[in-house]
Amino acid sequence: MHVPTRSNMPESTRASRQRRKPGATRPERTPRDLRVRAREAEDAITVSAAEAHGGPQKIHKVLAQAGLGSRRAMEELIRAGKVKVNGALAQVGMRVQAGDLIRVGRRQVTVRDDSDKLPRVIVYHKPEGEIVSHDDPQGRPSVFAKLPPMRRAKWLAIGRLDYNTSGLLIFTTSGELANRLMHPRYEVEREYAVRVIGKLGDEAVRQLLKGVRLEDGQARFEEVEERGGRGVNHWYRVVLREGRNRIVRRMFDAVGHKVSRLMRVRFGLVSMPFGLRRGTWRELDAGQTQRILAWSATLVGGPTVTLPAASVGAARAKPGRPDRIRRPSRAR
Repeated sequence: MHVPTRSNMPESTRASRQRRKPGATRPERTPRDLRVRAREAEDAITVSAAEAHGGPQKIHKVLAQAGLGSRRAMEELIRAGKVKVNGALAQVGMRVQAGDLIRVGRRQVTVRDDSDKLPRVIVYHKPEGEIVSHDDPQGRPSVFAKLPPMRRAKWLAIGRLDYNTSGLLIFTTSGELANRLMHPRYEVEREYAVRVIGKLGDEAVRQLLKGVRLEDGQARFEEVEERGGRGVNHWYRVVLREGRNRIVRRMFDAVGHKVSRLMRVRFGLVSMPFGLRRGTWRELDAGQTQRILAWSATLVGGPTVTLPAASVGAARAKPGRPDRIRRPSRAR
């Protein structure tokens, strides 16, 4: 068990202990004290050694698991002298273990030994009109306000959806799982239901499957499937393997069709659970979580693996129809 010492004890705690005399009553906390404690609680992150198989791990990997950034970015912070371990400046390549206290600026990361505990994973049905961020200068509603409160960890969003897009969001306490599913090199599939103004012609479909040029590079869909519609609105099911900002909307704009409704229904192995209402969440059970972890390990160890959409959660997509348009699989 890790025992705090004066060197790694928060300054506010040391100061309060120095001022308090034996037999004295606890001083009343001011609003400023409460705000400070609230910020410290919000910025405190606990990283389980279960993701690192319980042994000492390099500090930059632990910080990446905590969701603070890429390993390379963490190394740069360490070189800049902005990271401390148990009160001492961290060094590139040093290892940390259960009980160590890491500070990165205002944030505090505690490494604990929890090798037999699975990370938590929840799915959330995001409605339109919410942002995927903790802070917003405009004061718009945040998806994090709807999630269950965390005492010793922090919810990490796997992917993002813009303000006007609804659908599946995945949150986890595992930084390693989040990094695996979001890293561009693993090309995890994202599936969307898209309503556009007008009906796509054959040439537009070919362009979307072959690739359209956007301001930040080429982009293409793996699959495009017509799902019918009424009047000027038509629905399509599309699949792609990347998550650039507003990429689905921009791709349809590139072929002359404006998206009027957009909803994500699947991310990798996880599909939107049937009956999950907008603005509500559902936590995955141990079996589902273990399956996601095992599948994510195959992304690291080999080529991208495509599994059925209903593997975790109930798929909203219907079985294939005659009008389904699928791009031939590429050799990897």
